[in-house]
Amino acid sequence: MASSLFSKAKGLFGAETEATPVLVQKTARTYHAVSIVPCPRACAAARALEERRFLSREAPVLPLRKCDRAKCECRYEHYDDRRKGPRRARELGVSVDGYDGPEHRLKGKRGRRSTDR
Repeated sequence: MASSLFSKAKGLFGAETEATPVLVQKTARTYHAVSIVPCPRACAAARALEERRFLSREAPVLPLRKCDRAKCECRYEHYDDRRKGPRRARELGVSVDGYDGPEHRLKGKRGRRSTDR
């Protein structure tokens, strides 16, 4: 009985479709980045870009245009995000408002009047 009701309800809403991709996965790939890892005998152009991260869609194609090696063995290193490490003051452990001590303001002195009940 329950299975027939389920089948009827399923028929009302149409056939099952494939699950849509999760938004989190799409967002994580939005800032996918790469850096160039030069091979041991890399050219000067690859060494100049060694520390820089590029969004994967903006990264230069390997071998680089200015590469003067007969066989380029440089490669990409992949990252989930272009940014390196913590960026915000709170992530670095710094007090944003400039005061890190106990609260000295008196509670109850501000706010509604006692006659407003």
